[in-house]
Amino acid sequence: MNLYRKLASSKGSTKVDSAENDLESGIDRLLKQLQQVDSQMQAWVLSGGSEMVSHTLTRHQEILQDLTQEFHRLRSGMRAKQEHALLLEDFREFDRTRLDLEDGDGSADQALLREHVSISRNTGQMDNVISQAQATLGSLVLQRSSFGGINSKLSNVSSRLPTACYLLHSIAHKWCKTS
Repeated sequence: MNLYRKLASSKGSTKVDSAENDLESGIDRLLKQLQQVDSQMQAWVLSGGSEMVSHTLTRHQEILQDLTQEFHRLRSGMRAKQEHALLLEDFREFDRTRLDLEDGDGSADQALLREHVSISRNTGQMDNVISQAQATLGSLVLQRSSFGGINSKLSNVSSRLPTACYLLHSIAHKWCKTS
């Protein structure tokens, strides 16, 4: 597990090598064996084992759970690093392609491609702005309906309870004086 932990902390490439796969499968196999040993110990405790064996079983189960959680955490971290590195490689490739297009020989085809890329980029940015504006509109409509509902409920309460009406008017009067 220590070797796998070191590998996970230093891993940054997109390639999954055979040593890494062998190490993962070996740890997975050992965790399954430990789980089988725990199951056998549990069967022995249930058939009349001693209190000491029961305590040892509990401790082994805790260790198995900790090791399994750490292994899954390390493996998912390695996968995330690999995906991140792969995305960076894809972005670098995209960037190189874009630079190649922009640094073209100046032909009409290259100019049209640059213009097309520019229009596509601007269209995407406009779509983002429009979606943000629509989300803001939805939030404002929701807030407006909430405040409208509160006003009608306050009016209903104030008409039914004159004391509450007096308190609401006092609060409103003090609020007007302070603002």
